[in-house]
Amino acid sequence: MKPITQENSRLGFIGIGYMGRPIARRLLESGFKLTAYDRDSGKAADLIRYGGTIAQSVSELSSSCNVVLSCLPTDEAVLEIYGGSDGIFANAHRVSLVIDLSTVNPETSREISKQGSEHGVEVLDVTISGSTPVAEKGLLTLFGGGNKECFDGAESIFRVIAKKYFHLGPSGSGATMKLVVNTLLGIGMQAIAEAVALGEKAGLDRNRLLDVLSQTAVVAQAHVGKLERAMKSDYSPQFPIRLMNKDFGLILNLAAAVGARMPAAGAAFEINARQSDEGAEQDFSAVILQMEKFAHLGSNGNGRT
Repeated sequence: MKPITQENSRLGFIGIGYMGRPIARRLLESGFKLTAYDRDSGKAADLIRYGGTIAQSVSELSSSCNVVLSCLPTDEAVLEIYGGSDGIFANAHRVSLVIDLSTVNPETSREISKQGSEHGVEVLDVTISGSTPVAEKGLLTLFGGGNKECFDGAESIFRVIAKKYFHLGPSGSGATMKLVVNTLLGIGMQAIAEAVALGEKAGLDRNRLLDVLSQTAVVAQAHVGKLERAMKSDYSPQFPIRLMNKDFGLILNLAAAVGARMPAAGAAFEINARQSDEGAEQDFSAVILQMEKFAHLGSNGNGRT
């Protein structure tokens, strides 16, 4: 595959959401020509100020771009965008490569790869690890599945949006690795929430507890910022809890399919789902609030109601 460059490629980007927007913006600012599409036309239009152009339909985008990236919230959305008479593959007049950044079931990644090959289009599943602020800085970590030559050929894109990127194997490997990583992310956040509630209940000052905990070796870097924001009662979404909830479902489905027992993931999913069901658009770190609620602690912490 001919390496992708700013000069020889026009990118199409579908899904201008929490992660899609900063990724697309970085690509534009690095010199790539990019056309965006989102069902919410206002989200896509926000990229015009950075030099982006807007497609009014998926078919319009696929006919004008030779590389298509997508960052979508569900398996259903991915299958719909790529399949069917109005999808990418049916209208892929110029598309030579698809890079799906969505977190989906590995079987979904393999399915769109199969559909792509039937239309002469290579498909990579390149999942992303990192929150919105990390994406804004271009410091994501990427996990790739699919043709290794195509992955290497897309390095100019990966360098713009990520600090590290790894090829894991055939189609579906990137999606699988993302679920492995998010298992640790979600269970780790639940463990922290339980520990915080324990400390508060035992009488520790909430902010002091969070501050000290964030400086210990047992807290992963991905969770440190969550503790700092919790001190300010800031649970605005960087990685929405509804998406973590969706990912837990994918994790447990994969576990069932391959015969892996995951009791900790099941328990964390239950608490995550309870907080998600409350309806507010919050960060997944809001499981801290759920554990404080279980412990009958006041929202202002300090171990007291």
